[in-house]
Amino acid sequence: MVVASPNSISEKILPIDLPVVDLSSERSMVTKLIVKACEEYGFFNVINHGVPRDTITKIEEACFDFFAKPLAQKKQVALYGSKNIGFNGDMGEVEYLLLSATPLSIAHFKNISNVPSNFSSAVSAYRDGVRELACEILELMAEGLGVPDTWVFSRLIREVDSDSVLRFNHYPPILNKDCKDKDKSPSHNHAKVGFGEHSDPQILTILRSNDVGGLQISLQDGVWNPVTPDPSAFCVNVGMTNGRFVSVRHRAVTNSYKSRMSVAYFGAPPLDACIVAPPVMVTPQRPSLFKPFTWAEYKKVTYSLRLGERRIDLFRKCTQVE
Repeated sequence: MVVASPNSISEKILPIDLPVVDLSSERSMVTKLIVKACEEYGFFNVINHGVPRDTITKIEEACFDFFAKPLAQKKQVALYGSKNIGFNGDMGEVEYLLLSATPLSIAHFKNISNVPSNFSSAVSAYRDGVRELACEILELMAEGLGVPDTWVFSRLIREVDSDSVLRFNHYPPILNKDCKDKDKSPSHNHAKVGFGEHSDPQILTILRSNDVGGLQISLQDGVWNPVTPDPSAFCVNVGMTNGRFVSVRHRAVTNSYKSRMSVAYFGAPPLDACIVAPPVMVTPQRPSLFKPFTWAEYKKVTYSLRLGERRIDLFRKCTQVE
């Protein structure tokens, strides 16, 4: 697997348009579109998502305010990081804030914005909006899969002790001496890895970025598919599956002309939650691929390995490939 590296990248690039799901459409159509997108892409965009535009604007402004601070001030924040990703040597051209998506954790961040009184309130409102969106999508997903208890997935992140997190990523423009000054468009040949190849371990990711490209997914080995940013939409990424849905590798790359800001909500269960496929999803033709495990066990493995490693394989019952 490719591990995050600050070196320039040059690979086969094929731009792609993700499926778009309009959540205001007829419900049975929405469930079918979500299942189809999860099976074929592992990623999709949602529009008419119900998160107020003002909530999105305020969180973006709060993030830019924070990352514009001098480095010395940012380093005073315990959950600020730069270039180092995780604990095992992965590097990238990114600076970030990572915090638990609980009200108590968010309240502790009252003094990290250029407008101190606004940061925690902006984060809190955003968290509430994207959590509800994540729950709605998980319930539509369960319905589309024919799971009788449509709250089986969303219940995990509605729990008060849910281990969900928010990650604010800032990818500054990286100037490259090989790029001409007049070239103001993204250059994949001169791009650098901002956040290396990986798949998300959580149940579901809700990603929002500004109008700057950088997200790439890999639907085929050796090929990277840049995703056109849509600031009016949320990008949804499927995490843990029993092989029914595609858990797709992805990464973020930088450019030489403009900062990219992304905010990711990772919906995760409580630490003691047992992760197992719903009975309706296990059949003789599609047996359970993994041993039951708790989220705490899986999270421990996640933090012990490099970014690009296939962590879920350690819990497989056999050598089948997801």
